Amino acid sequence: MTTAKLRKNISSEHRFPIGKILLYIVLIALAVFTLIPFVWMISSSLKLDREVFSYPMRWIPETFHWENYSLIWQKVPMLTYFKNTAIIAVCVTFIQTLTSSFAAYAFAKLRFRGRDILFLAYIGTIAVPWQAYMLPQFILMRSMGLYDRLLAIMVLQAFSAFGVFLMRQFYQNIPTDLCEAARIDGLSEYGIWARIMLPLSTAAIATLVIFTFIGTWNDYMGPMIYLTRDENKTIQVGLRRFIQENSSDYHLIMAASVVSLIPVSIVFLSLQKYFIEGIATSGLKG
Repeated sequence: MTTAKLRKNISSEHRFPIGKILLYIVLIALAVFTLIPFVWMISSSLKLDREVFSYPMRWIPETFHWENYSLIWQKVPMLTYFKNTAIIAVCVTFIQTLTSSFAAYAFAKLRFRGRDILFLAYIGTIAVPWQAYMLPQFILMRSMGLYDRLLAIMVLQAFSAFGVFLMRQFYQNIPTDLCEAARIDGLSEYGIWARIMLPLSTAAIATLVIFTFIGTWNDYMGPMIYLTRDENKTIQVGLRRFIQENSSDYHLIMAASVVSLIPVSIVFLSLQKYFIEGIATSGLKG
């Protein structure tokens, strides 16, 4: 009887996991389906214009036309657009991460009157559509003399209710006893934030950096409204101008689109380890 049970247990442990294999097949199929537009975009960027919509479609071009990637810099000032977007994205990401982590620490670890009500009111602003306060923001920026300046975009996006909410959820998983012990040892609140909270929330910071950088890099409406001079435009607005001026050159449009995706891809791939760790641990309780 013991031998039969042992064989049964061994067979059950090595049983063919059909359900898991089917799940992986479905996930792989969905991933491939999602990647098809990106593969087509990269393939089209290396073709001639007449080859982009040729039938039957060729995924791998007969001749790789790498000169398409050099032509796009000559059509419009792409380098200026990249520089402006990089400045805005880096500054907004840094400022927003700093302000969000500061506010999240106060909401998570400090006790003061009206803390929870203030937090709910602040987080409630996420539900307010940007179109509702777009005009007052524009009037405010113009009255401050920030219209048609990169600083206007940085000021508007310096604070993020979503960032505060995200960081607060991670800070709450850190034991409060660590903060109390640090206060007893004479560490200030800024010291607790810098020496304890930040090192223990690398995954949260990486997650916020990814969301903020990608969102700022891909922002179109803000730069279109506040930046009018060509030397101040960002890559998304510049791409729109490029499409208008080269509407029939689909191979160049695809090349410009591929180039615009490189920075966000680098940021995501560099921080994906911490991003996945943050998603995996966000539901754990301290």
